[in-house]
Amino acid sequence: MTQPNNKTNLLEETDLGTFIAQNTTTDKWQVLSYSAPILPMHAALLRTGKVFFFCGSGNDPTRLNTPYDSVVWDVSKGTFSRQAPPLSSNNQPIDLFCAGHSFTADGLLMVAGGTLRYDPFCGLLVALMFDPISEKWVKKPSMNNGRWYPTLLTLGSGRIFALSGQAKDGSLNRQPEIYSATFPNGWNAFPVTSFFQPYAHLFLLSSGNIFYSGAQMGGNHDVTPRILTLPGTFTQPIPEKVVPGLQAPDFGNQGASVLLPPAQDQKVMILGGGNDKTATNRVNIVDLKVSNPTYVPAKSLNYARMHHSAVLLPDRTVFVCNGSKMNEDIKQSMLPAEIYNPATNTWTVVAKQKVPRVYHSVALLLPDGRVVTAGGNPRRTVNELRLEIYSPAYMSRSRPIIQSAAKTLSYGLQFTIQTPQARNIKWVSLIRPTANTHSCDTEQRLVDVPIIYRNATSLKVTVTNNRNIAPPGWYMLFISDYSGTPSVATWTQLS
Repeated sequence: MTQPNNKTNLLEETDLGTFIAQNTTTDKWQVLSYSAPILPMHAALLRTGKVFFFCGSGNDPTRLNTPYDSVVWDVSKGTFSRQAPPLSSNNQPIDLFCAGHSFTADGLLMVAGGTLRYDPFCGLLVALMFDPISEKWVKKPSMNNGRWYPTLLTLGSGRIFALSGQAKDGSLNRQPEIYSATFPNGWNAFPVTSFFQPYAHLFLLSSGNIFYSGAQMGGNHDVTPRILTLPGTFTQPIPEKVVPGLQAPDFGNQGASVLLPPAQDQKVMILGGGNDKTATNRVNIVDLKVSNPTYVPAKSLNYARMHHSAVLLPDRTVFVCNGSKMNEDIKQSMLPAEIYNPATNTWTVVAKQKVPRVYHSVALLLPDGRVVTAGGNPRRTVNELRLEIYSPAYMSRSRPIIQSAAKTLSYGLQFTIQTPQARNIKWVSLIRPTANTHSCDTEQRLVDVPIIYRNATSLKVTVTNNRNIAPPGWYMLFISDYSGTPSVATWTQLS
């Protein structure tokens, strides 16, 4: 018999004292006893559960033509392994400082662009893949033009869309392009499009369209939030539809934005950001399911922030940390973290982090439900290498357990999850792993996996049949109980 999904029923079948105790546990931060060997400017969670860091020359022009290492961090062992990217065709180190990245359908990390020169900055044409199994770099065909500070976005087809960034001559690259591993192979460019500031925050919508949230790196330059509709051929320009209503649109620099959980709701939140002088605590949300979407105000952050990170948690809240109320100034850092609950439109201030982090800092969700924060580069050659991990309150509760689940999934598939807590599970979620830099993460999304049947020991659930809701690739599978307490994730590949 299917168990009703409501809290009243939960309280009838569980010990009330245990339920209350689970909601009174506390969160905490921990600075690790060791540091990162390089500046963690670019961070991605690999499908092995390890964390990948790279930074190229790391905002230090004296290192432009020196070898660059990337590192894979085994969080459980506290060890790092180093990898050197391949050399360019001129036998020079490839400088991946300020590249863009997103995951392919088979779990490789596509990294495109980087630094050709400093002051003025010019972008590389290079494209590489990082293989999480061999832990090696693989060269791919180069882009049509250079990109420094580009945005990469994986599409429902598995192809990868690239936008903006400084070109090889230092001008803005205004020609979007798409990478495909199949015909037509390599990079194919569209006609020139509107001005998009580098590291434009992009989100793949259920329709296959792309939404630009209004957050980016640098000044706004009057580029309003908008929806891009990719045409069927590369000979056609990309149509755009402006999305109005964003408050303080000139405060998009180093803001954060997320596709609120679950992805099926199609709501994007933009939060914080700054201009040349100060930051804002502005929060706006847009419902992109409606025919004429417009941003509307939501509950403001407790602290104005820019250079901050926003991380989707498996309890379907948004965790915000890092940043400061003044551009690249750790003296103005906002150390208290805060969590947004979309269900109640409320922010809760939680524990203070110990390490201030501003420009070139990152944060990402681990499979056990904790959040890693790393990096920080308030000025050139000043590198924050300490690592700090946040444990949400749910980490100290009794947690549900996934005993078994499918390791491979297909669209529209019904599958079974074995768990002794089946009657007490509220949500099943697929969370795409982070690939984060400069407060920008196009990968991050939480997809609801509806429960269609349950008994005492198992859940029967259904995967979405929309590839744009959940682009093909590797995901963390979480189950969460009625108190919002998630399991440790298992990994599964959706294709």
